[in-house]
Amino acid sequence: MSGTFVGMPAFPEAAREAVANPTLRGNLRHATHTIRAKRAKAVTEVSDWAELREAGKRIKDHALRHLDRFLEQLEESVTAAGGVVHWAADAAEANDIVTRLVKMTGESEVVKVKSMATQEIGLNEALEAEGIRAYETDLAELIVQLGKDRPSHILVPAIHRNRGEIRDIFRAEMSEWGRPAPEGLTDTPAELAEAARLHLREKFLRAKVGISGANFMVAETGTLVVVESEGNGRMCLTLPETLISVVGIEKIVPTWRDLEVFLQTLPRSSTAERMNPYTSTWTGTMDGDGPSTFHLVLLDNGRTDTLADEVGRQALRCIRCSACLNVCPVYERAGGHAYGSVYPGPIGAILSPQLRGTASEIDASLPYASSLCGACYEVCPVAIDIPEVLVHLRERVVQGGEVTREGNKVVLRPAKGHAAERAAMRAARWAFTHPGALRTGQRAASRTRRFHPRTLPGPGRAWSGTRELPPVPAEPFRDWWQRTRGGEDGAK
Repeated sequence: MSGTFVGMPAFPEAAREAVANPTLRGNLRHATHTIRAKRAKAVTEVSDWAELREAGKRIKDHALRHLDRFLEQLEESVTAAGGVVHWAADAAEANDIVTRLVKMTGESEVVKVKSMATQEIGLNEALEAEGIRAYETDLAELIVQLGKDRPSHILVPAIHRNRGEIRDIFRAEMSEWGRPAPEGLTDTPAELAEAARLHLREKFLRAKVGISGANFMVAETGTLVVVESEGNGRMCLTLPETLISVVGIEKIVPTWRDLEVFLQTLPRSSTAERMNPYTSTWTGTMDGDGPSTFHLVLLDNGRTDTLADEVGRQALRCIRCSACLNVCPVYERAGGHAYGSVYPGPIGAILSPQLRGTASEIDASLPYASSLCGACYEVCPVAIDIPEVLVHLRERVVQGGEVTREGNKVVLRPAKGHAAERAAMRAARWAFTHPGALRTGQRAASRTRRFHPRTLPGPGRAWSGTRELPPVPAEPFRDWWQRTRGGEDGAK
């Protein structure tokens, strides 16, 4: 994942700090409530929304089930159309490929379309280390970059900033990155947008290399699709001489016709629009039209391992609409930075631990960053059962293992942490499979109940600090059953 998140604390600690920030909470509450209300209205306009949702789920599941075949078809289609396909097993390999391709052009700067995949691999930092400057052109990404900040939302990376903060960032930082902010810039949206437009225009006209992701890749034709609302993406996709697209392998759809479903559900779920203002598609290269050189970098980076998990693989259906973030009560209060990943919110809580593994403290904490209310599942346009995956990942964390590959075999590899939980579960399993020992323990607990503490010692203190321990009854259920039911054993 992106280096900008390295060293962040686990979710509980980060969320505790975020919740104490009233400005942040106010910004998040206003933005998420506004977006969710507009989305709800846009969805009710579609009479067959449930059918579209199910169709999207089935298309993505079919593509994932036959991912190997469709990826080979995509490579053939892109190559036939004049593009070049590269395969990247992880972030390091993807960064090396892109850096090499940019250096081959002789350029030292690139313009970028908003891309979660490039944030995931930390591409901007990798390019900077090689003397190449990457300019974000999405308005919200520009705000984040100028503010030396981190994105906190999939759709609106600067959702945690208000207009006054954005104005101050533009005034202070724009001059170091190019055209300075206009004199007397105010915090009105029109003036802020115009300042960004003027600042970016010179970069669009000067850049020789563009870098993008893609919302969808069509295996049938080799077509890539980017949907957006501002037009900056189209500038990056059409003006540069060289275009490099870094795309996760799960973004594939089998046929051109499949786009019909997602071009209805994605805009309504994300920006609450009937259709995206800009839907850009490109297939390879064509003389005199768009970039003369096109490279597609297909990114794995943990996706095939995620695909091996029968429950967790549904996270790969995600079309990055961010609807789940806007309805999540945890995200609304904690914000995106608390998740320590470029994928925040409910989808990040199930996607990041699978892509990165659950060995680190922050990734082990993410499956618990949820109340399991289920609102995320209700709004997901591809029916990802996020609560189901959260519970599944919690089980993995408690067991201390993660799914890994050994050759062609998928195994659950034990990890080092959570020894106390594993020991407790093993002790409980032993007790429940030995009725005599369980009965003795229950009687001992009843006879010593007046000496029981109100809180648990050691690691258990965190659990009992916010809960009351239930009182132990004066008589175990089995003894009561024998006494009141004429000696029948309640253990039967």
